[in-house]
Amino acid sequence: MQFTSKLIHGRLLKRYKRFLADVELDGGETITTTVPNTGSMMGLATPGLGVWLSVNNSPTRKYRHTLELVEVPGEAGRPPALVGINTGHPNRIVRDAIGEGVVDPLAGYASLRSEVKYGVNSRIDILLEDPVRGLCYVEVKNVHLSRVPGLAEFPDSVTARGAKHLAELSAMVEAGHRAVMVYLVQRGDVAAFSLAGDLDPAYVAAFKAAQAAGVEALVCRCTVTTEGIAVADLIPIR
Repeated sequence: MQFTSKLIHGRLLKRYKRFLADVELDGGETITTTVPNTGSMMGLATPGLGVWLSVNNSPTRKYRHTLELVEVPGEAGRPPALVGINTGHPNRIVRDAIGEGVVDPLAGYASLRSEVKYGVNSRIDILLEDPVRGLCYVEVKNVHLSRVPGLAEFPDSVTARGAKHLAELSAMVEAGHRAVMVYLVQRGDVAAFSLAGDLDPAYVAAFKAAQAAGVEALVCRCTVTTEGIAVADLIPIR
């Protein structure tokens, strides 16, 4: 996925009302930007962190800027790492990766559709279809939390909706289909993934139940730059 506009750099002043933040641009101007993320953004909303914003000059928008990337300090003297926080991007990033054959476990299906109704008043992020292999239901979750160097974690706050999605994927397996939970890690400074049981033990329980029911789990690590975000490879679950 390539950004459609050149990103501009600034410094985070504060995040508030969940979906807004004040940013001081490199030129000294202070602006208000939208924050397309419903989670806590733990470790990524600290005042003073460097941020990158996209710009949209549509006359229908109240705020021209959108927060896309946050810079986090690198380990052992390494340069800052870029972390994608826009939760509107993961589905597209995963779709692109499947289409390009980057995610081997999801390759080989004849067609792909998005936002298909299923379960109880839900829509699956990606539905893969094939006359021989059948249906594969793919749910995508955005991951950007890292509290331990090299380890990505999910979720960063309680997510009852996430647990519901796991139960609905389990129902698809019971109905005879394949179901896959994809955790998309929008940062490249990690080598493994774990569930944050201290932040949401109910989600961890739902994940274990889904695994027992036959739901698969994949973790895709991304390469993140100011030009775009793309799946690089798969990393293990601890």
